[in-house]
Order: sequence, then structure tokens, then C-alpha cells
Amino acid sequence: MIRWIFWLLMSRSICDIQAQGENRVVFLPGAFQNVSVSENETMQAVATGIPAGVAFATVQVHTQRHNITLSYSTTPVFGLSSTAADTGILFPLLPGQTSFTLFMFSSDGSTVTGTGVILPFSSTDPVPGGCNIEFNLNVDPNVYLRYNLYETTIRFAPANLGYERGSTPPSCDTSTGTDTRWRLQYDVYQYFLPENDLSERSLFRAVQAVADVDGMQESGKRIMTLSSTEMSTVMFTSIPGQGVIYSVIVRDPVLNTSASYVPVHTYACSFASKLDGCQTLGKITTKIFFTITGLAGLFVCFFGHRFFKSELLCMGFSFSAFFFFVLITRTTSLDYDIRLAVSAVIGVVGGVLLLMSWWRFGSVMACVVVVGLMLGFMVAATVLFTPLGDFEVFRRSDAVFWVTFCSIMIIVPLFFMRWPREGNIATCGVIGAYAVILAVNAYIYTSLSYITLNILKRFLNNNFSAAFTDVPFQTIDYIMITVWVVLGVTGIILQLYRERTRPFFPPSPYLMWLQERERRKTNVLDPSHHFPSLPNRLLARARQLTKRMEPAGEHTPLLL
Repeated sequence: MIRWIFWLLMSRSICDIQAQGENRVVFLPGAFQNVSVSENETMQAVATGIPAGVAFATVQVHTQRHNITLSYSTTPVFGLSSTAADTGILFPLLPGQTSFTLFMFSSDGSTVTGTGVILPFSSTDPVPGGCNIEFNLNVDPNVYLRYNLYETTIRFAPANLGYERGSTPPSCDTSTGTDTRWRLQYDVYQYFLPENDLSERSLFRAVQAVADVDGMQESGKRIMTLSSTEMSTVMFTSIPGQGVIYSVIVRDPVLNTSASYVPVHTYACSFASKLDGCQTLGKITTKIFFTITGLAGLFVCFFGHRFFKSELLCMGFSFSAFFFFVLITRTTSLDYDIRLAVSAVIGVVGGVLLLMSWWRFGSVMACVVVVGLMLGFMVAATVLFTPLGDFEVFRRSDAVFWVTFCSIMIIVPLFFMRWPREGNIATCGVIGAYAVILAVNAYIYTSLSYITLNILKRFLNNNFSAAFTDVPFQTIDYIMITVWVVLGVTGIILQLYRERTRPFFPPSPYLMWLQERERRKTNVLDPSHHFPSLPNRLLARARQLTKRMEPAGEHTPLLL
């Protein structure tokens, strides 16, 4: 019954073409058309020139910030309209039909501008969303997207097999044989927009490039392939401020045909938010924090081993601040700025404790192990930042991921046992140079920040393991990799050259003080041996202030 109502309303929309004479935009199959819908306006979308070999067509419209509504009828009703920033509806054609019309409305009470296209498909192509039982439309070719700070999730309805004009669509769930929709496969694609580019023009140019099957296969990156028996849900890591387009291409492996769902885009941030919006992602507190971190990292990169106490303070700060930021975030609901400030304070305490432990006990190896764990963390995060981190075994099992991560992290300090000075200098170069990259990221986005940010997200979010952690690598990222390598290698070589004739590590100040005190006690030839002790010197000075000293020498006047 629902399908007959669906067909009736679409037939009425064909007749409405002659009734509407204003606010009309004409589409040709495969040609993009700019659209603009004003407040309280109904815009007709008229498709003409449909070839006889086309069995159905998808109409898709894309805007950057505002929602737009596509409807089969002049009044949007539930089940016959779709509203989103990237929205589309599928129109099955009747025998002999060469044109049809749909209607567009502004959903946000303001003028909405966008770009749209009508894509035709033959009777052998799969029907995107043809077996929908979850979403609004009877046949729903849309990809639905949700995001938060940690992850972006896309969902879509299963497709159906293609069919001729005017014929009954194949049944969706009567059987699971090879002659049913269960043979279909779904390729999930991802396309990154230019970094630091939030312009509408850039988005529309990208949408036009990847809207159809050929464009997405040529320009996009295939992330995974789902079978019809798997859940039609895929998770990705969120990259606030970075534009991404997701699309799904359904393939029929028997007929070797395919069709595309309506692509959907996200910046993982809101253009409407006055705080933490897409235009104001960089918090001033974050910029201050990472600017100071970058300056300290630059110092450690070139002078860390020479100024060993400063290095220990910086390494202890990084280790403690990271650990307690994770702990505070998971156990409290404090504001971000407060969490960052508390983590910084605790980081200072941790750095002082690491420094004092070396000052008091003089155990260089214990401190070097902590420093080695920092390098091990960096190496493990970098390894799992590569495509290796998206292997199914790491995405499906947190235990496998963390065992692998910890194994790499622990193996690295073992090399410090044999070459402690070289390992410490290498850590200064690598970690110090990466701190400079993080400082740059506070002002100019670079994907290298996600080397550690992905690990932080996985610590903070229990469901992050299912997300794909792929990030774009564009010109700025290759420049930052070059800066990282040049700074790190230069710092390591400079420190190795400068420290080649010096002792491996400076001695502990406390142990040196003990040795000096013992030497003064036993060496009677040392002038310092005859000095009064500090309490006796203080007592003598106090007596001088309270007792009048008699002058020495002659008291009578000189005789002339």
C-alpha cells in the first residue's frame, strides 16, 4: 500500500510541472546546477531529458552549513521528504517518462545556497537504499553522519537489485541466494578536502568531483568493503576543522554494475557555535600551553643532555601531565581549561619529583628509563599511526592494540641499558622536535598531531577502537615531517659532537656534597677544614650584634 501511495504522489508531481511557473531550477542528467532557496520559498527542481534507458535517478543537493529539504510533494511530509546539509531522494521512472519534478525548501529559516545534480542509473544498476527499513524514506539513498570529539560515524540503508521501469522491485528478504540483494557489496570511500580550507567554494568543487561512482573511485580512497551480511555502520576518527567527504558505492559483482549513495561531508565542528566553532577551534589556553611546550622542546632538542636537570624537568612534566590529563578527563567532568591547568600544575610537580629523585639518589639509569619510555611511547604511537594501525586485529580488539603498543614502548628503553648517553640524546632530539611540531599545530593544522592525539582519544573513549584513524597527508604535513626530521637529526648530531669528550652524565649534586663534606672533615690541610661550622658562625654573628666589642690599640691622644 505504501508503494502505491509513493507512486501516486510522484505521478502528481509530474503534473505539477505545468502548475508551477516561478522559482524553478532545471537539471540535466549528470550536470551540476547551483541552487538558492530563500526563506518561506518553494523551489521546483525539474529534471528533463531523461534517456529511455534510465530506470531510476537520484537527486542530491549539497550545502555547507544549513539544512535543505527535498520533497516529492509541494508540502514536506514524513516519509516523502529528506532534510540535511547533504540530502538526496531517489526517483523511479515510469515507462515513457522523460522528466520529473521535485521540491526544495529552506529548513533553517534563511536563504540556503548549494549545488545539486541528478544522476541517472540503468535497470541493471543496484538501487541505493532500496531495502531501507530504518530511515525516513521508503527508498533512502542517503548516508547519515554523526560526529563527536572522538569519532565520526556513518550509516546507510541496504541496497536492492535493479529492475526495469514500471516493474515491481525485487523482494528484499525472502531469501539469501545469489539472485537476491544479499550478493551486493558496499565500498566505503573517504575524500579529504584541502587542509585549513573552510570555504564553500572548496567544498562544492570537491562534491562535484566525487558525487558519482567514477569520480569517487578516481579521487577518493577506499577504506573498506562491507558485505550484505555486515552492519552498514562505519566509524572514523574525528578531525575537527578538517573537511572530509564520505561516500558509499554499492556493487553488483554478478552484473559488474555499481551505483553511488549521496555523499556526505563534515568538518567535525559547528559553524554556528560561538565557542569552539569551526572558525575558532584554537583555544587561547591551548595555544599558550603548546607554545611554551614548543619552546621547551626546542631547548631540549639542542641542549637537553648538556643541561641534564632541565631535561629531566621537561620529561617528567610531559609524562605526568599526559597521564593525569587522561585520569582527570575519565574521572571528572571539569571544564577543558581547568583540566589543562590542573594537568600543567601536576606536570610541574612530576618534573620536580623526577629531578629531585636524581638529585637525591643519583641513579642515572632510573631516570634514563623514564626518558626511554617517552621515546618508546613516541615510537609506538608513530608505528600505529601508519596504515598498520587500521588493521582489523587492532580495530576489533583493544587488548591486542594495547599489548602491541606497550611491547614497543618497553622494548625501546632496553637499548638504553647498553648505550645510555646515546639513547638519552636521541630522545632529546626526537621528543624535542615533535614538541615544536605540536606548537606549530596550535596555529596551523597538521595531521602529525594525531600521532599522539589518536592514542589520547583511545585512552579517553572506550569505543574508539572501532574507528578508522586515517588522516590526510597534504603539503603542510610533508613540510612538517621535513622540519621534524631536520630538527631531530641536527639536535642529535650536535649533542653527540659536543658531548664526545665529556662524562656520560653529570654527577649527582647531593652525592658530590656528601663527598665534599667528608673531605673537609678528614683533610686537615684543606683551609676549609679550619672554618667553624655553620651553626657556630651564625652564633658568633649574633653575639656581635648583642655585645659591644672593645676597641684594640692606644686610647690616649697623640702628643705634639
